[in-house]
Amino acid sequence: MDTFPVATTPAPGLMAVDWENRVDFERLRQYRLARVKEQMEAFGLGALLLFETSNIRYATATQIGYWAFNKGERWVLVTREGRPKIWDFGSAAKAHRLQLPHMYDEENSIGGNTGLQGAIGPEVGLHERAAKEIAAELRDRGVGGEPVGVDMAETSVFLELARQGVHVVDGQQPMMHAREIKSPDEIMLLTQASAMVDGLYHEIFEMLKPGVRESDVVALAHARLFEMGSEFVEAINSIAGERCSPHPHVFSDRMIRPGDQAYFDIIHAFNGYRTCYYRTFVVGRATQAHRDAFKQAREWMDAAIELVRPGNTTDQIAAVWPKAEEFGFVDEMDAFGLQFGHGVGIGLHERPIISRLNSFDDPVEIKEGMYFALETYAPAGDGRSAARIEEMMVVTKDGPLVTTLFPCEELMVANEY
Repeated sequence: MDTFPVATTPAPGLMAVDWENRVDFERLRQYRLARVKEQMEAFGLGALLLFETSNIRYATATQIGYWAFNKGERWVLVTREGRPKIWDFGSAAKAHRLQLPHMYDEENSIGGNTGLQGAIGPEVGLHERAAKEIAAELRDRGVGGEPVGVDMAETSVFLELARQGVHVVDGQQPMMHAREIKSPDEIMLLTQASAMVDGLYHEIFEMLKPGVRESDVVALAHARLFEMGSEFVEAINSIAGERCSPHPHVFSDRMIRPGDQAYFDIIHAFNGYRTCYYRTFVVGRATQAHRDAFKQAREWMDAAIELVRPGNTTDQIAAVWPKAEEFGFVDEMDAFGLQFGHGVGIGLHERPIISRLNSFDDPVEIKEGMYFALETYAPAGDGRSAARIEEMMVVTKDGPLVTTLFPCEELMVANEY
């Protein structure tokens, strides 16, 4: 297949304008909440109680910055009827009422606190107070005796909910199903996020030379992404030389040297929507081992992309990737995340998850509107280098549209001698 897409999804400018259709944020909010309520019905839940940051943003269109990421200090209750009710961190509750007055008021945006993950001791009674308020709200909404799906919370919160008679069940699966199919607005935001990384990779390629540190690339990436409009840089994998094999999943202060293979992963969020986008380069000169590894990673990628069509299943994709033992690992758990696919959206890892570890036991049907990333990894024959490729794509009725457009058909050599 043609590995560089001739067509992809729209990525208009980031500002709101009157002369071009761009992201409709009110439509986005309503779509996401409707998806949540659909899955509550499908899972037979009276309510969803959400503590996980991505789930809260998906259901409520609120966020207070990534300093609050999964600290458990804000939560939302969603029932099949009525508006979500959010308990937030102090003054953030009032801010929501000012920022989104058509959605939030003194009744459904209030302060809440569960003790800052134990920093405020249980003797103060904050866990008990929170659980009592939640139980009372469930009764007021007429669902006090029905199952309540909870995504994730501190153990003390779970225990207190049980003491208040709340029937807690798994709420993460309904949310994963809700977030599985992306709307046109979500796809546009994901494409805009990808476009930022397209530009960043051009700058990374130009800066790569001996003496540049892995951490220097990370610094450049943070600066440029924020300049382009990113709201959060979750992680930059910056890996070079002998650190390529095995993949350490963390950057260092190692200096890049002549002849190093290097790969990078850019994970950031634009208006809540993430990227996960690998590219591999060589600095100065490439060996045959470098080229062979890249060629192998590209072949595994192309074989997987060819199968991204509605009606196919994730086990078919996993089957075209090598077994863990074939590229130097003990088993599939040991190699997890290297030959890999995962949904991308308001969270980094959404449905479907594609790998030889899980997909043969639990194949998931590929559906129109899914948006996911595929990742491949090939260690080089020199025992130290490796190639890593990742493409993100949306599933259409005619197959995939790739949104990661920085060239990746052949191994690119930066500052070639």
